[in-house]
Amino acid sequence: MVLSMNEWKEYKLKDVANVKYGKAHQSLSDGYIPAYGSGGLIRYVEKALYNEESILIPRKGTLNNIIYKDEPFWTVDTMFWTELNKKIIVPKYLFYQLSLIDFSNMNVGSAVPSMTIPILNDIDIYVPSIPAQTAISSILSSLDDKIDLLHRQNATLEKLAETLFRQWFVEEAKEEWETKPLSSIAYFLNGLACQKYPPKNDLEKLPVIKIKELSSGITENSDWATTDVKPEYIVKNGDVIFAWSASLMVKIWDGQDCILNQHLFKVTSENYPKWFYFLWCKHYLDEFIAKAASHATTMGHIKRGDLDDAMVLIPSTKELEEMTFETEPLIAKIISNNRQLRLLVNLRDTLLPKLMSGEIRVKIN
Repeated sequence: MVLSMNEWKEYKLKDVANVKYGKAHQSLSDGYIPAYGSGGLIRYVEKALYNEESILIPRKGTLNNIIYKDEPFWTVDTMFWTELNKKIIVPKYLFYQLSLIDFSNMNVGSAVPSMTIPILNDIDIYVPSIPAQTAISSILSSLDDKIDLLHRQNATLEKLAETLFRQWFVEEAKEEWETKPLSSIAYFLNGLACQKYPPKNDLEKLPVIKIKELSSGITENSDWATTDVKPEYIVKNGDVIFAWSASLMVKIWDGQDCILNQHLFKVTSENYPKWFYFLWCKHYLDEFIAKAASHATTMGHIKRGDLDDAMVLIPSTKELEEMTFETEPLIAKIISNNRQLRLLVNLRDTLLPKLMSGEIRVKIN
């Protein structure tokens, strides 16, 4: 059957969930039970606070980090946990409904973003029948499972590439190999001050990639800039991006086309393969982070001179070709997975509000 909108019911969150405070974890010994705070996983502890399905909701800090748990867990006092009325609500369905809410706009106004139980209890929850909730959750969970699988596969591929790199250039490095500065094997293009390049119209524009976007992806809060810039400042899926200020990181970009902002390098090379300069940048990342921390500024950063000081080992042409034969497919697979991830994430984010509002109706057998 197809569910009609008049079969949906409205509740308050307090009607479907008993919101409870987390507890301190410092007195617990290490174990196998995950303990969560508003920022995510903190540590593993010896016992569980709760053993059934639950939705974890941040109380302080990162308010939009909603977590679904179907295994034993512990939460600390920056994270609420919930006992759910499963006669009314399917836990995974509630997770998806709460994930649509921007909790940062519900902040109680303290110096640290904060949430209270009375505010949470008053949230409106719209639910169809239990079978419909299950069907909706199944559709969205299937997409999330595919997304998670690709993320885990990419992490494995990158670890494998790093293992090969370490074997070749740390454990088995040859004395006869030439050394060159990192700055000489790749071109480090610094981004634009994108506020100087506002969109000229609604068609010829792209989102701006800043340090936040490099970490979390493009969002509705991202800035936009005109496409009327030199082509090299346009970042595409698969480009190597290096954040050289504040939160230093090196990443193969996995999002949509965007405009490169200042404090980010787009790293390219005409003479060396992508895996080579990407992994050398990652190899020196911890050292760069230490140098950035030592610079007496309000926002740690590295300098061009730090790229000059980072020495790279250059194998023979034949050896480099053999290494590329092993490593290039790993990087290519990561980039291919990233393209699939973007399609799946867009599909999930498009379906989510429509399924949860009844705009797209589910068929129940």
